[in-house]
Amino acid sequence: MSFLEKNIPETAEAFNEMRDSILKDGALDSRTKELIAVASSVLMRCEHCTELHSKKALSYGATSEQIAEAISVAMLVAAGSQIGWTDVYDSILNTNKEDQATGTGWG
Repeated sequence: MSFLEKNIPETAEAFNEMRDSILKDGALDSRTKELIAVASSVLMRCEHCTELHSKKALSYGATSEQIAEAISVAMLVAAGSQIGWTDVYDSILNTNKEDQATGTGWG
């Protein structure tokens, strides 16, 4: 029994029901949902979640290559999310006056 199941069983049960409802086959199959969960877990930096969802994805027939590609998508989103910060730095440091004046740049 987990800490939450012992101390707040209704909440733990509600979470488990939500998880089961979301991860069952629907418009997306369970394997695809678990691959999305792998990528999301990487972005959330949850090692336990990444391991759990990777194992579930494998159990639904995902390959190691598919898991690696899901992780690479997470890497892309994480890296891409930082591109917009270049405008913040330009604004703070006032280093790119031409782009600010013309409205060009990444942002």
